[in-house]
Amino acid sequence: MRALSDRTANFTDSVIRRMTRIANQYGAVNLSQGFPDFDPPKEITDRLAEIASVGPHQYALTWGAQNFREALARKQEHFFGMKVNPDTEIVVTCGSTEAMMASMMSVTNPGDKVAIFSPFYENYGADTILSGAEPIYIPLVPPEFTFDKVVLEQAFKDGAKALVLCNPSNPCGKVFTYEEMQTIAEIIIKYDAYVITDEVYEHIIYEPHKHVYMATLPGMRERTIICNSLSKTYSVTGWRLGYVMAAPEIIDRVKKVHDFLTVGAAAPLMEAAVVGLEFEDAYYKELQAHYTHMKELFVGGLKELGFTITEPQGAYYVLLDVSEFGVKDDVAFCEWMAEHVGVAAVPGSSFFREDVHHLVRFHFAKKDETLKEALKRLADLRIKANSAQNVVWR
Repeated sequence: MRALSDRTANFTDSVIRRMTRIANQYGAVNLSQGFPDFDPPKEITDRLAEIASVGPHQYALTWGAQNFREALARKQEHFFGMKVNPDTEIVVTCGSTEAMMASMMSVTNPGDKVAIFSPFYENYGADTILSGAEPIYIPLVPPEFTFDKVVLEQAFKDGAKALVLCNPSNPCGKVFTYEEMQTIAEIIIKYDAYVITDEVYEHIIYEPHKHVYMATLPGMRERTIICNSLSKTYSVTGWRLGYVMAAPEIIDRVKKVHDFLTVGAAAPLMEAAVVGLEFEDAYYKELQAHYTHMKELFVGGLKELGFTITEPQGAYYVLLDVSEFGVKDDVAFCEWMAEHVGVAAVPGSSFFREDVHHLVRFHFAKKDETLKEALKRLADLRIKANSAQNVVWR
C-alpha cells in the first residue's frame, strides 16, 4: 500500500476529547472538555421545539440563513459599535472549528507561516498544518501570560502572514489589554499581515477586565478575520453554529472554502437560535454574573484547598499547578486522576509548545452541585497522589 498523508502522520487524537472518554470510563466528574451540564436558555429550546414541527428542514443558503445573518449582524454591531453587512461580511459555519479552518485556508498558501500564541487551543496548530502552512509559536509568559513584543515581531520578520489570537484565551483565561492589542495591531500593519481571532468567550469576562475587539482598532477592520460561535454564549456546544466575520473580499473567499468543506450549517438550529441573538443586554449581564459565580465557587475552592492556580481573567478554565506531586508525565497523571480521584482534567502539555508538564486544565462551566462534588473529590488529591506507588507519571 502507498503511504498515507505526510502532513497528518504526526497527528494524535484530540487529548481534550480523549479525556472525556476516560472520564466516562471511570465515572469521573468531567472538568476536561469545555461544555456545560446545564440547559440552554428556555426561549431557544422552546423555539427549537416549534421548529421541529414546522421547519425549515432542508438546506439553508450555503453561507447562512438570511434572518440568522441579519440577527447576528445586529447583535455584533451592538457590541462592536461598527456596522456589519450580513450579506457581504458574514459566513455561517459548522461551529467555530470550521470557521477557523475555512479562515486559515482562505488566508494562507502552502509554505506560509502562521504565528500562534502558546499556550493555545489544540486545533490551531493542526489547522495550520492542514492548510500546508507552518506554525510559529510565541510564548505567553505566566503568571500574567504576557508576551514579548520583540519575540512577536521576530515571527513576522521571519515571514509570518497571520496571527491566531484567542481572546479571552483558552486555556489560560487571559484577556488581552487594549495596550497589548495596540502592540499587536502595530506589528500586523507594519508587516502587512492578518489576525485570525477566536472570540468564542467574548461575553465571559471577569471584572475589571474588558474584551477588546481587534477589528475595532484603527487600521484593523480589513485585516481581522473574526471566528466565533454561539456555543459558549448560549450553552449550545452541540449545535455547532459558528461564523466568520470579515471584510467583503475575505468573506468572498471564505464562502467558497466553506461551501466545499461542509455546504452549510443546520437550518432548523439557525432558525431557533435567532431568538438568542435578539436577547437584550440583561442576558449578557446575567451570563457574566453566572460565570463569575462559578469561577468564585470553583477557583476559590481550589485556593481554599491550598492549590496553586493561575487566576482566569475570562473564559471558564483554570490551570492547576501539580508540580508538588513530582509529575513528569501530565497525560498519565490526568488519566490516573480520573480513575483514582474521580475528576477529569486536560494535561497542560496539550496546550503548550514549550516543555510544560506541571499544569492541568479544569473547566468550571458546571452546576454548583457538580463543582462542589469535584472539589470534594479533589480534597483527597494530595493524600492519594503522595501515597501513590509505582505510578508512571513521576
